[in-house]
Amino acid sequence: MQNTDALSIDVGIRLRAIREAHGYSQRELARRAGVTNGFISQLESARINTSLSALKRVLDGIPIGLSDFFAYEPERQDKVFYEASELREIGKGRISYRQVGGNLLGHDLQMLYEVYEPGADTGRVMLSHEGEEAGIVIEGHLELTVDGERKILGPGDAYLFKSRKPHRFKALRNGRCVVVSACTPPSF
Repeated sequence: MQNTDALSIDVGIRLRAIREAHGYSQRELARRAGVTNGFISQLESARINTSLSALKRVLDGIPIGLSDFFAYEPERQDKVFYEASELREIGKGRISYRQVGGNLLGHDLQMLYEVYEPGADTGRVMLSHEGEEAGIVIEGHLELTVDGERKILGPGDAYLFKSRKPHRFKALRNGRCVVVSACTPPSF
């Protein structure tokens, strides 16, 4: 994720909550708004900042006005315990990110159960955002690059770093990799 700020995170949380309250998938909202599915995904995960006019175009697909959008208060989830089947899938493609808790509004921590298929990675573009990240490799091997330093981590190995340092995660090609990680603030 790059250049995440508080407003982008707030917009992402609200958009996801409103979209789900209306029963729309990201793909359906994208179709209704005349934008790409990737654009909706990036808005919800706070990977991009957007103009009010672009946000309005997306909201017209619901439909909801800007004032109602910013007045909407997603319901805070106060649930404490989660069964494995209740972890929310927020990844796509060859990396599965299963998040503890569906709506992280009011929470300062994001906890993930990550599964990387053999050779899967977070992309050529290095990630960077405010906060901290930590994780423990449970299974397989993970190649982690942080601020130009690269290390291959195996089961039981761990990491902890400031997320504003450019970073990238990659599973080795010989097997899947499982990681349990935490991130502050939640990066959705």
